[in-house]
Amino acid sequence: MSNEIPDRDDAAADQAADSVQAQAAADDGALALSAANDIRGVMIQVAGARLLLPNATIAEVLSYAPPAPIANAPRWLLGQIRWRGWSLPMIAFGELSGLAREPGGLGSKVVVLKALSAASRLPYFAMLTQGFPRLVTVSPSGLYLQSRDDEALPLGVQARVRLNDDPALLPDLEAVEAMIGEALAQAA
Repeated sequence: MSNEIPDRDDAAADQAADSVQAQAAADDGALALSAANDIRGVMIQVAGARLLLPNATIAEVLSYAPPAPIANAPRWLLGQIRWRGWSLPMIAFGELSGLAREPGGLGSKVVVLKALSAASRLPYFAMLTQGFPRLVTVSPSGLYLQSRDDEALPLGVQARVRLNDDPALLPDLEAVEAMIGEALAQAA
């Protein structure tokens, strides 16, 4: 007859299978949630440090060419470059932050960054780098804050972090944009 009652072992096996499937579904959900919290970032080597930036802030990576100088500009404001019809200020982050002298040359690259500040007069600015930026995945479990609240950070730096095993600085791009605006106003 088809109205048989399953014996105890079959019911336990079915319950265990259901539990494993539920756990697998929960694990898949956790992995999907973890992946949803990940962002694509870029590690940029500048003189004296690595910078960690969201990938979305980078408009383009260019080969280095000496910029047109800006009279009376601070040393970290290297000059201006032409890019897609724009005249962009180019900075040396290592010099701006006081980390290291940063001359451009063979092997150097220029990263064009999107301005984040609503107060910025220019939609982009350029930053001198030492080589190509490296794409990274930034997950909450792999990013560790290294700076303390009482620690003095270099100028233009928001925090010291560690992404997996790589130490990096999080630049304060809004502060950097404000510094560029002030330097351009004073040089004019």
